[in-house]
Amino acid sequence: MKAATTKARFEEHKVRTGHEIRKVKVGGFDVDGVLRGKFVSLEKFWNMVDHGFGFCDVVFGWDIGDVLYDNAKVTGWDTGYPDAHATIDLSTLRFPPGEPDTAIFLVDFVSEKAGAMATAHPACPRSLLKGVLARAAALGYQATFGSEFEFWVFKETPASLHEKGFRNLTPMSPGMFGYSWLRTEQNRDFCHAVLNEMSAMDIAIEALHTETGPGVYEAALRYDEALRAADKAALFKTCMKALANRHGVSVTFMAKWSHDLPGSSGHLHQSLWSIAQPGGAPYNVFYDEQSHDKLSATARHYLAGQLALMPELTALYAPTINSYKRYVPGVWAPLTASWGPENRTCAIRTISDGPNSTRLEYRQTAADINPYIAIATCLAAGLYGIENKLEPPPAGKGDASVSKDHKPLPSSLREATAWLAGSRAAREILGEAFVDHYVRTRDWEVRQFERVVTEWELQRYFEAI
Repeated sequence: MKAATTKARFEEHKVRTGHEIRKVKVGGFDVDGVLRGKFVSLEKFWNMVDHGFGFCDVVFGWDIGDVLYDNAKVTGWDTGYPDAHATIDLSTLRFPPGEPDTAIFLVDFVSEKAGAMATAHPACPRSLLKGVLARAAALGYQATFGSEFEFWVFKETPASLHEKGFRNLTPMSPGMFGYSWLRTEQNRDFCHAVLNEMSAMDIAIEALHTETGPGVYEAALRYDEALRAADKAALFKTCMKALANRHGVSVTFMAKWSHDLPGSSGHLHQSLWSIAQPGGAPYNVFYDEQSHDKLSATARHYLAGQLALMPELTALYAPTINSYKRYVPGVWAPLTASWGPENRTCAIRTISDGPNSTRLEYRQTAADINPYIAIATCLAAGLYGIENKLEPPPAGKGDASVSKDHKPLPSSLREATAWLAGSRAAREILGEAFVDHYVRTRDWEVRQFERVVTEWELQRYFEAI
């Protein structure tokens, strides 16, 4: 989309709403999935469209709490945290509800000045995904993804969360009411706001319902081309927090916020489509009418690549200390690198629903994913399987989480980070610079946790020892 098209859309917005665009928000997502951005004037925005702009490189040097890593470096850090160069993706234009004079855009970070010599910033998750998508296109494929997020809603404000130390929180609704019509009716204003405001942000929700647990919901985002799907998933998490705040409540996408309650999944549905040739139409390359399970050889290779690399890529799918609290038996969270048709205990569920809907559901991931990194990793591992013509192990039957026939998955971030650090395949499919940076950030996260005295330790040992 060129600047002229953007100006035309601004004019259309003015005609439709009666409000002229007077300011712009621009932002990009860091390694932890935090949206870092700022307001800019309209005059400055048009200059940024033509020339890009500087964005302090420190956003890739901060952890999730804005503390500088002690062991991670990206371009230029040793010269005093200079600006990285950012370019605006005009195709990401959105008009946020409730801010009628404002437009928002997402950005990509590059290591060099914009132009023919620009290269992706080594720590930029969106650029990582774009690189993997380019490789898919070179092989003749377009990737389609859809995401599902479970999130917990509390009758709390940011201030009350901190005052309570994130304990003894009041859920939006009490009790275990999965798929409850009653609970969505009781919280109708909130539910309608989610559906309507996300639609206004070009984040279509196919389904919204309560899950099993007090105040927990699941939203299934409509599938789309992989980059747009990642944009929508990342924006959904950020926009949900802002929307909740306006309704006097708070949400969390933690993988496991309470050891007494189920975790929060973040499943990824995916398929590959042929890139349409002149005179032809794209088709789902995962579907094969002649196959006994309707999965094509390409789908099986793709599946096999994901399974083969799953243990060594787990740190990219499960990025926090808390991610691994979800991996416990009996709650449909996968513990092995397994797959099966319509088997929700497996890490990957295959769904054969005809030529347009046959797909894989990646179930290892939780709601705490960085969508860009998780989707890029899923896709890259699948392409690895296609390129190397890998074959999957036998399908899991029954409860795959207790199966001895499949590789066990890492059970902690420390273990998963060690697997990733030693993975040649990860560097091959995601790039040396990104993997090295990511490993250092996860090593930092582990070390920050290991120095903390937890509430469990105090209750366990303070008096008894």
